[in-house]
Amino acid sequence: MRGQKELGLYIHIPFCIKKCLYCDFLSFSSDERIRQLYIDTLLEELRGLSSQLDSAYQVSTVFIGGGTPSILKAEQAESLLQAVKTSFHLAKEAEITMEANPGTVDKAKLEAWRCGGVSRISLGLQSANDQELRLLGRIHTFQEFLQTYEMARREGFWNINVDLISAIPGQTLESWKKTLAAVAGLGPEHISAYSLIVEEKTPFHEMYGEGRGKGFPRLPDEDTERAIYEVTEETLLKYGYMKYEISNYARQGFECKHNLGYWERREYLGAGLGAASLIGHMRYHNTEDMGEYLEWAGKKTDICRELEHLTIEEEMEEFMFLGLRKTEGVSAACFRETFGIDIGRVYGPQLDRLGSMGLTAVSGDRIYLTKRGTDLSNRVFVEFMEPKIQ
Repeated sequence: MRGQKELGLYIHIPFCIKKCLYCDFLSFSSDERIRQLYIDTLLEELRGLSSQLDSAYQVSTVFIGGGTPSILKAEQAESLLQAVKTSFHLAKEAEITMEANPGTVDKAKLEAWRCGGVSRISLGLQSANDQELRLLGRIHTFQEFLQTYEMARREGFWNINVDLISAIPGQTLESWKKTLAAVAGLGPEHISAYSLIVEEKTPFHEMYGEGRGKGFPRLPDEDTERAIYEVTEETLLKYGYMKYEISNYARQGFECKHNLGYWERREYLGAGLGAASLIGHMRYHNTEDMGEYLEWAGKKTDICRELEHLTIEEEMEEFMFLGLRKTEGVSAACFRETFGIDIGRVYGPQLDRLGSMGLTAVSGDRIYLTKRGTDLSNRVFVEFMEPKIQ
């Protein structure tokens, strides 16, 4: 239908077999009874959400994340995927991603996902080194990952992402190079390579936060972290992967459309416990209390939390610091089209300053981070807080 607006749909599955030591996502272990109650409630929420959506929206991407969505039974995943098809106007070539962890996938699940329309699998590996996997608290080995990856290929999945984490305790530059080579050599279409952040309220924070770490394997120092970041881009380029965002690499045509939607500030709708939404100028998220969710999910207004009407200044900030995460940066024409004002009238002094410091560069219509700017990206992003229209 002409004139329809693209919408991303995120569906949160908060269940894990065991929570990893570094993870601060909304996730936890559960029994089968709670999982089924949750799926029943989630299906109800999806039906309710579709009835509230303006007919102008078309869902172009679906991302089923967690937690560990692959923990669901095949029939549970089938019912979820069917609900998406029947409840929303789904684009013909919609990208539908299922997150999965090795050790939780079997042939029946893969068949159910494929028949349900899943076109992309995101496998959480993190490291090809079994000792590093144990340090992270992962439940699988590298060999189990290989078995899952090969099974997915046999079942006809030709768009696979592999998640990796660098700066793991005890990790060296050499062990990271081996992980990169082992994964890139398999030829997945997409690789996400994130640097470990020690988040509060995680076991890792108890172990390593605020200068702690005595008695545990050491975290890599800053020089090693920088070398890891540089070798990642160099190595993956040799294998045919182009960097298109600070931490994401893809073969041509296999960039993650759903995540690009976030970085380009397209509207998205969240379903499930704690899931966030951005519709129009409103941002909000669902309750993070499972009891509340199971009781009230059929009444969307009752599970929404922290409804926030974004100001134009806040939207400008997000346009800049999210867009600059992409290798191609932001478009001055798109800024003008979105906000009705030239980017120079809002951020002229900041852009001049960053350019003179060699942190940003300009090519035609686009403003993007230089290599040095990427290394100091947090320093760059701060410049775009609290915009002032000249």
